[in-house]
Amino acid sequence: MMDLIIVIFGSTGDLTFRKLLPAIARLYRKNQLPEQTKVIALGRKKFSTDEYLENMANLSSAKLDLNTLSKVVSYHQMEITDILAYQNLLDLVNSFKHEQTRELYYLAIGPELFPEISNHINVSGLVKIGNLNQSIIFEKPFGHDLSSAKAINEMLWNYFDEKQIYRIDHYLGKEMIQNIMMVRFANRIFEEIWHNRTIKNVKIISKETDGILGRAGYYDQSGALRDMIQSHLLQMLSLIAMEVPLSYFSDDVKNEKVKVLNHLHFDHDSLILGQYDGYLNEHNIPNDSKTETFVFLRAYVNTPRFKGVPFYLMSGKKLDTKESLIIIEFEETSEQRKWDLPLSTNKLLIKIDPKDGVGLVLNSKVPGLTDNVEQVELEYCINCNAVGNKTEAYEKLIIDMVGHHKTLFTRWDEIELSWHFIDTIKKYQKDPVIYKNFDELLAMIKDLTKEDMK
Repeated sequence: MMDLIIVIFGSTGDLTFRKLLPAIARLYRKNQLPEQTKVIALGRKKFSTDEYLENMANLSSAKLDLNTLSKVVSYHQMEITDILAYQNLLDLVNSFKHEQTRELYYLAIGPELFPEISNHINVSGLVKIGNLNQSIIFEKPFGHDLSSAKAINEMLWNYFDEKQIYRIDHYLGKEMIQNIMMVRFANRIFEEIWHNRTIKNVKIISKETDGILGRAGYYDQSGALRDMIQSHLLQMLSLIAMEVPLSYFSDDVKNEKVKVLNHLHFDHDSLILGQYDGYLNEHNIPNDSKTETFVFLRAYVNTPRFKGVPFYLMSGKKLDTKESLIIIEFEETSEQRKWDLPLSTNKLLIKIDPKDGVGLVLNSKVPGLTDNVEQVELEYCINCNAVGNKTEAYEKLIIDMVGHHKTLFTRWDEIELSWHFIDTIKKYQKDPVIYKNFDELLAMIKDLTKEDMK
């Protein structure tokens, strides 16, 4: 296993202490990272390494493994916007590496800093274009519309090869998102019926009980459409609707996802935008903000496999429960009409958060002397069977970056097409309705679609 260097830009931020440092500590403790791993944490504040780690521990709501982190982390004070400071950083990196060292440069910073930092990284010789042992990593948002996304991407291509770029949508690292292809393609009972002759509709749902949690600066410029639909929900949709890939290597999977996005359109009469009551009272939110905190829409994938099947996408804040799941509802059988019983449709439930797992909803006779029927769910719960072994999304993503595996990362053409879809929706955007509870939204959805989204 080659040596590893991870350089974190924005090392004092929320992402680092909540996700990156815990994932690195756990992987190193489990011998999933090379013994010669060095994490260089960059920041403006004057800290020793011990002071930096102690500060991160104080900020974190979960306990950080400082004993493990102290073995691999070095704090380096620098102003990342100062090109002159990069020579010292280059010298530091060179002191730890050799010819085969894997280098990850994690931009845990706002996208407004990407152009300047990318230029400095390239001009200083820290990362050389085309060197595949050196990779640049950054998180969504990948722009705020198609035009800004293109500008960011073209800028990055000035300094790095596409094969060096890892774009993170952390949803793709979640256990059940990874499991979607396994459920589909490794089980004949599903792959044989995965088409419009048997699937009635697909519901992709992401609900949160919290509000914006102090993220006004980001969220009011984004809203639910850009924050959730453009990335997380469209990624789930493309995995559900894609054709069988030639292989399960990164580009073959992405090629099929791109075909889905190329054939995706939405019913503009189905669009519901909402804003939770009290949003305008949140700190730093303008009192005339029209930002949506809830989105519902009906989309279609115009391919032979799924033509005519509605995909219902729903995401929002301040709703009744926290859950992310996909519901694949199957058509009634012709035999069901012969039974004078309240039979329900079968459903495949892919549960993503907070309870990872798979459920299958069936009709079954109620035990006893009557012919009453009930819905029963056959359930596999990942959390219940992986106690102590369940990995977090960032652990999987870091391991894949180290190993040059890009299946769980987004390619530029996926981003381009998803932004094109969102920009199309934005043309029909209207003022959001104010909602006090989820039941108000459910009534609107049911009136519009005759579907129960609960």
